[in-house]
Amino acid sequence: MTYETLWHRLTGIYEADEAKAIVRWVLDVRFGLSLTDILCGKVTQLSADDQAELEKIMQRLEKAEPVQYVVGCADFCGRQFHVAPGVLIPRPETAELCRWIIRENSFAVRSVLDIGTGSGCIAVTLALALSAAKVTAWDISDEALRIAAGNAEAQGTNIVFERQDALHFSADDGRQWDIIVSNPPYIKLQERDGMAENVLNYEPETALFGPADDPALFYKRIGDYAIRTLTPGGQLYFELNPLTADEVSDYLKRLGLQKIEIRVDQYGKRRFLKAMKI
Repeated sequence: MTYETLWHRLTGIYEADEAKAIVRWVLDVRFGLSLTDILCGKVTQLSADDQAELEKIMQRLEKAEPVQYVVGCADFCGRQFHVAPGVLIPRPETAELCRWIIRENSFAVRSVLDIGTGSGCIAVTLALALSAAKVTAWDISDEALRIAAGNAEAQGTNIVFERQDALHFSADDGRQWDIIVSNPPYIKLQERDGMAENVLNYEPETALFGPADDPALFYKRIGDYAIRTLTPGGQLYFELNPLTADEVSDYLKRLGLQKIEIRVDQYGKRRFLKAMKI
């Protein structure tokens, strides 16, 4: 079993460069082999037990299962987070959103709410960067909350996790937030045909797709909550579907949120939004 034969087994699913990167990451994360080790042929020197484990991994990858689920972790903002099929795999675009929030805020931030936390990658990243803030994270999924809490503990952060439905917020309890951030389900059902098999077949649909009759509904309900609970000068940050960016922006303006800014991601797509309560 060589590196060449391993990545060639994945070329029916991925382009060659991506197949190579996936195999290199598996060999690094699971077996501690550096790129130099791989190029020197140390893959062939794995023990019988390791070779058996590697074969099981390859069989899962050949079924288009995301490598992050196979190895149980994903890289995000320079850290590794545990992931499983119950949570969305953290994306580089979401890391861009975190960096924007961190750049524009200081240790004066006292309270942060992450709505739809999933793996907890946003909440943990902000808790580590905005050390004076109390971070709270919500999700409707008990499995997601369990995974997120484990990631928070592993990264040494103290985050409050709560089960909450983003479409049906509980009555106001008097809490206010300096920052509310969310990467809600936003993909339109008509976009399904253009999506990769490894996303459709394995990642949770509840974390991917907005409601069929109103794909921007999560943004609207979160906006409704934000206008009531943000502190004066508080900020709302969203990761967006470019197809509904204008609809979301217009809705937030009608609510009374101000200084709305939409930014593009690394691919030039309108991916992020910031709004402020004055």
